[in-house]
Formats: sequence, structure tokens, C-alpha cells
Amino acid sequence: MLDVIEKGSTTAAHPTPLLFVHGACSAAWIWDDHFLDFFAEKGHHAVALSLRGHGASSLSQPLGSCSLVDYAEDVSIVAAQLRSPPVLIGHSMGCWVVLKYLESRSAPAAVLLAPGTPQGLRRWALRAALRHPWLMVRSTTFGNTVDLFDSPQLAREFLFSSGTPESVVRSCVNRLTPESTRATRGTVKPLPDPRRVTAPMLVLSARADTSRVDGDASSVAAAYRADSDAFPDMGHAMMLEPGWSAVAERIETWLTGKGL
Repeated sequence: MLDVIEKGSTTAAHPTPLLFVHGACSAAWIWDDHFLDFFAEKGHHAVALSLRGHGASSLSQPLGSCSLVDYAEDVSIVAAQLRSPPVLIGHSMGCWVVLKYLESRSAPAAVLLAPGTPQGLRRWALRAALRHPWLMVRSTTFGNTVDLFDSPQLAREFLFSSGTPESVVRSCVNRLTPESTRATRGTVKPLPDPRRVTAPMLVLSARADTSRVDGDASSVAAAYRADSDAFPDMGHAMMLEPGWSAVAERIETWLTGKGL
């Protein structure tokens, strides 16, 4: 059973549902703080799922064995329950999941927030290892990705900008949960072949995102022939940052321009 949060309904102005896919260590709640209500109020049917083993979603296998392909299947299950094929909106690891879905399935459009590079996250992993060698060894060898965010200080470094209120950072930390090691290892591999992904796409990035390297998002946008935009003074968790509404407005404007 997959945990799903739904807000709003489709309208004549916005006939296509939106399906939000979270990143590593989070769940549907990360979209529910701001984005779901925002898009529902704009006349969209906004849906967020928790991938298997996240949030209240059940799990029939060890979490560590879950792959990005498994997560894409979760997206497929929820998408099939909607009245029409949805626009897919993914964040961080959720971008890999969305692209895995699009390798073999069609969608009206997709939005990627804070994706990696077409070659995966190797450059960022090396930079993080140089800054926090023991933490990276512990999280990737003996522990779990969630160990990277096990304090407000680390969460602020990896996920938030310096201007984010401490209450927002702590609220996020308190809700983060372990992630599949198999899935996270999949993010250091190249993204799916752009020739197999045909959906119109918007790629958004944050200029103060220390979980990415400069040029990551623009490389993804170029590879997938996508529109792109970047937001200054914003960290990785773009849907929770103080400037989240600017990100939501950019997505809304782009969708409206596509008749979605």
C-alpha cells in the first residue's frame, strides 16, 4: 500500500494531474508543507506519493534492496490510478525516479528540481568526501544516507541555505528517515538515455545548493533539451526554503504555458 496525499482537483484551466515524487530520506510530507496547497489553490489536482518504505507506505522487501526501478514502479502504480496521465515533478533522487519512469512510459511533461548531472553524482560525492571524509565513509559503507543529515548543522550544510529559519531545518531533520543503499548508489550512475525520454521538461536548480556542483542542472537541461531556471540564495530543499513560492510560481507559469 502506497501512502498518497491529494489536494484539489483538475479544472478546465488545468486538466492534467500533478504527481510529486520526493527525494532520498523524505516522503510525501515534503511536498505537503507548501506545494500541494499552492497548486490546489491554482486549480490543479496535486498528488504526492511516499515511495515504498517511506512515510506510511508499506514495504515487502528489505529497504536496502529497493532500486530506482522499484521506485519508478511505485510512481507507475499511483499514476495509473489517476484520471489521466500526470505531469511528474521530482526532487533530487526523485529526478532519477521520474527519468526511470519516462524511459519506458510517456507523460504530458516533467519538472526536475535539483537533479544531478547526466553522469551522476560522482563529482559531488568526491567534494563531500574531501570535506567530511569519515562521515561519507560511515554513511556509504557502514550506515545510511540519512546519516548525512543527522544534525541541524549537517542538514543546513547539505539541504538549506544560510537564510533558512532554524525551525524549518529542525522540522525537516526530525522527519527524515533511512534510504535504500541500492537506490542511492544508483544516483552515481549516469542518468537515463535522453533519446528515450520525450516528455517536455523543466529543470530548476538552486544556486546555494551544496548538494550539487555548479553546472549540474544546466547539463541535465541541455541533455534532455529542457527549459531551465535557477534561483539565487536557495538551498537544496527548494520546496521548504523561504523562497519556495518563487519556485512554485515558476512551475505554475511553465505548466500554464504548456496548457497543463
